[in-house]
Amino acid sequence: MRLSRYFLPVLKENPSEAQIVSHRYMLRAGMIKQQAAGIYSWLPLGFKVLRRIEQIVHEEQIRAGHIPLLMPTLQPADLWRESGRYDDYGEEMLRITDRHKRDMLYGPTNEEMITDIFRAHVTSYKDLPLTLYHIQWKFRDEIRPRFGVMRGREFLMKDGYNFDIDVDAALHAYNRHMVSYLRTYERMGLKAIPMRAASGPIGGDNTHEFLVLAATGESEVFYDSAITDLTFGDRVVNYDDRAECAAIVREWTTPYARTDETHEAAIYAAIPEARRKSSRAIEVGQIFFFGTKYSEPMGAVVVNDKGERVPVQMGSHGIGVSRLLGAIIEASHDDRGIIWPEGVTPFHVGLVNLKQGDSATDAACAGLYTALAARGLDPLYDDRDERAGAKFATMDLIGLPWRITVGPRGLAAGKVELTSRRTGVSEEMAAEEAVARVAAIYQGV
Repeated sequence: MRLSRYFLPVLKENPSEAQIVSHRYMLRAGMIKQQAAGIYSWLPLGFKVLRRIEQIVHEEQIRAGHIPLLMPTLQPADLWRESGRYDDYGEEMLRITDRHKRDMLYGPTNEEMITDIFRAHVTSYKDLPLTLYHIQWKFRDEIRPRFGVMRGREFLMKDGYNFDIDVDAALHAYNRHMVSYLRTYERMGLKAIPMRAASGPIGGDNTHEFLVLAATGESEVFYDSAITDLTFGDRVVNYDDRAECAAIVREWTTPYARTDETHEAAIYAAIPEARRKSSRAIEVGQIFFFGTKYSEPMGAVVVNDKGERVPVQMGSHGIGVSRLLGAIIEASHDDRGIIWPEGVTPFHVGLVNLKQGDSATDAACAGLYTALAARGLDPLYDDRDERAGAKFATMDLIGLPWRITVGPRGLAAGKVELTSRRTGVSEEMAAEEAVARVAAIYQGV
């Protein structure tokens, strides 16, 4: 994409309403525009990152054997009355009456609707296990929406739901989700720690939140620093192997890690003092096992191998897709702007022409642009007639991980400059080498 043809409404000054880094940089980088309190339009740059995050979530869910579908944003209230949650959920639920005087709601979550879909089509244990998920917009009427997309009212969320014949199978689904989430977050460049948490209005006794350590987080957390040394890496997992998934879960849940709601001071005190840590953290996902909380009242039953009708065991598993943009920026930025990890960057590389209109630099940039695209990369070419300083400031603000700079002096020596946004280190090399280097970085990302 040529920047002269792109819609990128960057701001030079910090917006007064933005209280945290991610909100400030998302507004300044032209990623979002507020339409109402806690409700945003996603402008082209923000939308590209949102779609990259969504794609990673889809890939890892499908890798784990989960099946995508799409449920509507509006739900009939009668389903929630069946489960008993309609009156219990509170004022965060946006309740609506349609023109036929039917009670509706803008879905904050989908346990009831997915249970209704299941009970209409599945009757036998032979159709289990089954996990269905979707990525859809949700609405929760926060009393004080703040911090941009971190605490908005409308948000994009992946929510998945498992259906299993017995508790052992459902707990394997729980473990399978934890493993897939660990892999998902690492692909986004995040260290997301699974922490024992409270279940809230979803219900159930087994639940973990995934939290990213950040000073602006809404949760206080306590943890053994040994957990921050763990990495999932590129290990290959057989998601059907219960023992393998359980072993990975033990690896990640044995070190102490709790939110303030589940913190146990006595257990924490037993950790060696040097490893006892506390911090603020941002929640980016949560998994639940809640058994028959919804299947019993809503009649989601199957016939087991003994011919008995039994309610299915269920769990739900969420990832805050839109919230993740804010969390990534909070975890990866400096005083000049965003620093996107390679897995989620809106463009793979920025291409800066230091002398727009010069035939040699224009030709070199055009050749680089074509060569990068031929390698399957998505470059952003700053071809504007602007000062070099302004071009560099824009690239730093929007946070592309790599920048190739082309100028007359370097070209005279047969060189361009490749710069890492994260380290600030620049290297001079031939144009062909710069293309090959960037392509190698993204291979397998």
